Amino acid sequence: MRYTQDESYYLLDVGEEAVVYLGLKEGVYPEQMISELKEAQISGKFDVEKHIGKYPVKKHDHILIPAGTIHCSGKNSMVLEISATPFIFTFKLWDWGRVGLDGKPRPINIGHGEQVIQWDRTESWVTKELIHPVTLIREEEGIREERTGLHLQEFIETRRHWFTVPVLHTTDGSVNVLNLVEGREVIVESPEGLFEPFIVHYAETFIVPASVESYIIRPYGASKGKECATIKAYVRHHA
Repeated sequence: MRYTQDESYYLLDVGEEAVVYLGLKEGVYPEQMISELKEAQISGKFDVEKHIGKYPVKKHDHILIPAGTIHCSGKNSMVLEISATPFIFTFKLWDWGRVGLDGKPRPINIGHGEQVIQWDRTESWVTKELIHPVTLIREEEGIREERTGLHLQEFIETRRHWFTVPVLHTTDGSVNVLNLVEGREVIVESPEGLFEPFIVHYAETFIVPASVESYIIRPYGASKGKECATIKAYVRHHA
């Protein structure tokens, strides 16, 4: 396939000491790390923090994961994964010591994974490029639109809208995939009456086809008059 597994983690909620694992530590030796991963399939032990970057996260952080970046979500977090594909291209390198029904470590993909790891994605690059980059796009009465990613190496764009009033969205030739990341419920409507209005609840994902062209999202029910937020993913236009 011509595209790779570009993705990201959006932190819907976190508990104490929530972290993500992302990229490599400085000075990691590829041969040594791969050797230790293979040994872990026998011993069941691998020193993750010796090799992999570990970063604290908070609610509404957005962590970018361009293809080839080692990654794993950590404990005490509810992650919305925004991904180019749901399962095809992620190669598991370490299974945290878990075993199958036979009591042996479950089969994983070190052979495939070692061929696609980007070894230059170490802490200095990761902290600058991948940890919660936010750019304000526009701000008006009751609406704030932010660009939250994804990395320029990725082909998906994501935008977050904070709003207390109706927001007009345009699909601009791409399917739009959205999730309600703040607020109890919103309603999605078509200005042209192309579809029946539908209600979306917190943490639910919904899809708007490119053919719809424009749609409105506004706080509804228990969220009326309160601030809500959606995150929207769509395919970038390349010149």
